Parts: sequence; structure tokens; C-alpha cells
Amino acid sequence: MASSNNAAPVSGGPKSLGTAIERLRHRWGWIVAFGVLGVAMGIAAIILDVTATIASVYTIAIFMVIAGASEIALGISAKTWGRFFLWIISGLLYIVAASFALANPLVAAAIFTLMLGAGLIVTGLARIYFGTQLVAGTRSSVLFGGIVTALVGLLIVIGWPGNTPFILGILLGIDLFFWGLGWISFGFRLRDHS
Repeated sequence: MASSNNAAPVSGGPKSLGTAIERLRHRWGWIVAFGVLGVAMGIAAIILDVTATIASVYTIAIFMVIAGASEIALGISAKTWGRFFLWIISGLLYIVAASFALANPLVAAAIFTLMLGAGLIVTGLARIYFGTQLVAGTRSSVLFGGIVTALVGLLIVIGWPGNTPFILGILLGIDLFFWGLGWISFGFRLRDHS
């Protein structure tokens, strides 16, 4: 009986991570350009924070419509009436919430912002708790990360609803900026190892 570790790679695909990186080396310029685009989009989102917030709400709403339609499709294919109604109602609720977000993006942004702040507080507190359970060598970085996460969440909640028009856009911009920097760094590392 063959082990699953000996599975053959997908036809034409790389056999190892080293092979995959080797194939990317001559494309380092494209990877850097992709990263520059990410950084530029991040800066634009930070500058156009209200527009980026509304775009974030629209994106979330579109994903909610897709999720709702998927749940309705699952409901239609359900074998029992109980599951049928559960999936259909769940899918319809997603679509109704998405419709509300599309019709009132700033109100939806206020709700998303409050949920984000509360979520960050809970996540930060959980990280602080888990950090206290770790050994001394790894404890400080986890505790620090938990404290920062909880404080960011607290700042969002304290500033709510006044920060609603810009907070999601700024966070999106920061994420895109650092995501782009990561790709730039990866591209230059590939170039340096050519």
C-alpha cells in the first residue's frame, strides 16, 4: 500500500518548493511590479479612505450575495424539508443583509466597523490569555501582539460611530500597503538569488 507522502506531483507542476522558486526567479521584475501596484493601491485607499470604505462594504455585500445564493442552491438540493427550509432561510437572510449593505453602505460600514472593533478586542484578550499560558521565551511577543490588537479594537469602539466613514478604508489601505511591500521584498530576494 503506497503512502500518501509519495503522491506524484500534478502533471507539469513543480516537484518541490525549490523547483517552484527556481521557475519564478526570472520573473522577479513582474513580482516587484505586482508589489508596487499593491503599495500604490494601499496608498490610494488611505488617501481616499471614504471611497475605500464604501468599496469594502460593496465587496463584502457581493460576497454575501454569493454565499446566500450558494446556501439557497444547497437548500434546493436538500433531501429533507427541515434542511431545505434552513438553507433557504439562511440564504435569503444573507441576500437581504447584502441588499441592505448595497443600499446603505455607510450604515453598513458603521455596523461592520463596530463588529470589527469588538472582534479585535475579543481577539486581543484571547491572545493575552494564551500568552500568559506560554513559556517565558515566547510569551512576550504574544502578549505584546494581544495588547496591541485589543488596544486597536478599543480605539475603534471608542471612536465609533464617528470613525465609520474612514476606518475600514484606512485598514484596507494599510493591509494593501504591507501586502505590496511583502511582494516587493519577495521579488528582490528572487533577483538576489539568481
